[in-house]
Amino acid sequence: MPHAAASVLELVSAASGANVRRTWSEAFRTVRAETERRAAHLSPEDQIVQSMADASPAKWHRAHTTWFFEQFLLKAHAADYREFDERFGFLFNSYYVAAGPRFARPERGLITRPNVEEVAAYRAHVDRAVDDLLESADAETLAKMVPIVEIGLHHEQQHQELMLTDILHAFAQNPTNPAYDSAWQPPAIEGGDEYVRIPSGIRSIGFDGEGFCFDNEQPAHQVLLQEAVIARRLVSNGEWLKFMAEGGYLLHDLWLSDGWAKVEAGGWDAPGYWRNIDGSWFTLTLGGLKPVDPAAPVLHVSYYEADAFARWAGKHLPTEQEWEVAARAGLLPDAFGVAWQWTRSAYLPYPAYRAMEGALGEYNGKFMINQMVLRGSSLATPQGHARVSYRNFFHPPARWQFSGLRLVDYR
Repeated sequence: MPHAAASVLELVSAASGANVRRTWSEAFRTVRAETERRAAHLSPEDQIVQSMADASPAKWHRAHTTWFFEQFLLKAHAADYREFDERFGFLFNSYYVAAGPRFARPERGLITRPNVEEVAAYRAHVDRAVDDLLESADAETLAKMVPIVEIGLHHEQQHQELMLTDILHAFAQNPTNPAYDSAWQPPAIEGGDEYVRIPSGIRSIGFDGEGFCFDNEQPAHQVLLQEAVIARRLVSNGEWLKFMAEGGYLLHDLWLSDGWAKVEAGGWDAPGYWRNIDGSWFTLTLGGLKPVDPAAPVLHVSYYEADAFARWAGKHLPTEQEWEVAARAGLLPDAFGVAWQWTRSAYLPYPAYRAMEGALGEYNGKFMINQMVLRGSSLATPQGHARVSYRNFFHPPARWQFSGLRLVDYR
């Protein structure tokens, strides 16, 4: 299953003394192996395709996550480290301006060389160097390295998810409807049809525990929530079919202006990857083309579509604060492992937020504009990567992610 490989990232914070080296080495090898496990379903041709500017080739994801450790860990802390290829920094840097110039993102699919085998050799070269460094570094150096290794592994897990979302988008452009993994099955769904009351009043959100979080999850702070109820389950395909049947994609007054422009420009009449074949709806999944299951949660909808559906249903999307408080209270059985859930919250800094210093400070803060927050995690999210305080974010038209929605009401 795409999301089922074991992760030790949840255990490393408990390591101490002599266990630190062994535990971090195990975490590093486990996460790096999961990237290769996901790539193993792809041919060399699959790994070089880039189907749109927002997506990247799987080969690039494999190389970029390797460059991250080379750039921020090995070059900084391994005095005798020798670069695999000095050209790779330009090819596989993503958006770290402080780390130097970068190849244009929309053209990553043009990088046919290095080939897949050379990228595999690059990964092996860096893996050996990181293993050696974790084994040989003195205690002071190790203490400086651990935060970089930790963020690097969580960064790689993000790219593991992107490998699946990006290749599914590429396969959706192929008239033969390829399967990433013919044995793939959707996750089991939990939750009833009822709405439950969200704890109201002054509540705390944001990361305030032990272990890892991204800087955009902090600082923890208090928010004031009004009385509201939230759906225990995600909106289903069956509900979406009813929305479509009642003219959801035809009624301009349901849509934000920008959203209606996307409907008209893109000819949207159904969620992403849906196909109407002889009057029946099918959807392209990681397991290939499947009939739309009315009971399953709807996936691959944009913020614009989620907002229009909520308006049609006479309800609202939750704020990210409402979502987090409800999830912390255990009210959302399908909060994780199914779909990223759109909220109506803009992606903005929390009160008193400060980005990290240096190049790693470019990780989150500079993207806090013109994007919306999604909460939870999806069927493609690696195990151990989800948290109740996790803030994902995308532009409102994006629908190549495994993105869905749930509703709130103020009654």
